[in-house]
Amino acid sequence: MHFITLDSETDFNGWRKAARTLALNNIKPEDVTWSAPTDEPELFAAPRETPPLETPAGTFNVSASFVDLARTVILHSAPERFALLYRVLWRLRSNHELLQVATDPDIAKLHALSKAVRRDKHKMTAFVRFREIGREPKSRFVAWFEPEHHIVEATTPFFTRRFADMAWSILTPDVCAHWDGHAVSITPGVPKSDAPSEDRLEETWLTYYASIFNPARLKTKAMQSEMPKKYWKNLPEAALIRPLIEQAEKLSGAMIASPPTEPKRLQHREAPMPKRVHADTESIAALRDEASHCRMCELWKGATQTVFGEGPQKASVMMVGEQPGDKEDLAGHPFVGPAGQMLDRALAEAGVDRGKVYMTNAVKHFKFVPRGKFRLHQKPGIAEIKACRPWYEREKASVQPELVVAMGATAAHSVLGKATPIAKTRGRILELDDKTRVLVTVHPSYLLRLPDEEARAREYAHFVEDLRIVAKHLSEAKAA
Repeated sequence: MHFITLDSETDFNGWRKAARTLALNNIKPEDVTWSAPTDEPELFAAPRETPPLETPAGTFNVSASFVDLARTVILHSAPERFALLYRVLWRLRSNHELLQVATDPDIAKLHALSKAVRRDKHKMTAFVRFREIGREPKSRFVAWFEPEHHIVEATTPFFTRRFADMAWSILTPDVCAHWDGHAVSITPGVPKSDAPSEDRLEETWLTYYASIFNPARLKTKAMQSEMPKKYWKNLPEAALIRPLIEQAEKLSGAMIASPPTEPKRLQHREAPMPKRVHADTESIAALRDEASHCRMCELWKGATQTVFGEGPQKASVMMVGEQPGDKEDLAGHPFVGPAGQMLDRALAEAGVDRGKVYMTNAVKHFKFVPRGKFRLHQKPGIAEIKACRPWYEREKASVQPELVVAMGATAAHSVLGKATPIAKTRGRILELDDKTRVLVTVHPSYLLRLPDEEARAREYAHFVEDLRIVAKHLSEAKAA
């Protein structure tokens, strides 16, 4: 008998390496016992001695669909998952079409485990509720969740993308995930008593939840199917669910009985700002003041303020991003949030003094979608890029840069006047009709969204190399 102990409950690479070695040594599934470090040994079990295995000389291939399926199944909490996966792997060597046989008991079991894991991951993304601890700028958001399977690390990238600009922790009995705006760290699980019970914004959230509850569309069975009662204990709005359901019939009747309302009259819309022809002598201060009243698109209605460019009145380099984020919208300055911090670090590493660069965005107002108390970044549309492009052109005419760095697709669209694929133009110097040179690279927020640590490090290094072109330009301009 061969006893294989993996490094963790989710050690897919360890399972794959062991499974390959076992299969190439022709060790049958029934001759292997799999376990994880947390598995408790049997009380009267004999000492485990695994016969030595020869280093395999050959190799074999399995389909990518099985590898993807195995990566998901290994996150399940069922102890037999390792043995099941090896048994299917063993059979796949002689039957390459096995995964297509839905009636096969092993295959049916694999898909059932995979479905359970995917459903648990979905529940985590749907039912995690963050509570604010402390006050800005040192506040942190903490949530408690009780997964059925080992999904925390695999689901964390969803939260790093969605809540990239806030520091948060997700506590569970198994493991805890923490995000500081740059990297994820995983720590051992904690008891529920360590999780916060409420925060200062909870009353606002409950008021909002009650206001959007539509009794006319209530389907209790469907709601409980999507939101099982076992999750209610960790949801702040759970206390409202039963009273709202009980009142639904009464409220629906009142809605039906109420007379129709008068249609709203169209309100007079403020006329958009006329486009003007401007001289090169306009100062940035004057442009900033004029832009604060911009109504060329609808984004001004939801934003806190116009976030105009900043930097030297005359700069050799002008860096253009996409749009202000949540932090920039509140502060009124470009690149002060997590993406700005990432950019500052890369500029310093590349040898670029930010103080000598003019910083701006293609779009000057924050575009977002409200999600409760959070504002989720939304990519600007073509109409909004075109509406804001005159501001970029006037900034450029005023600053008169020799090199414009377009960070991201939105910035490239504004700078070059057309949709431009980043991959094909990145790192190359382009020249405009007015002899201004353009360098296209990624936006620093792209680096924050990468879930894989290795990919993030690789892309960050590539980003720094792009910025070294800027450093070289600044050095040559100084020498001239």
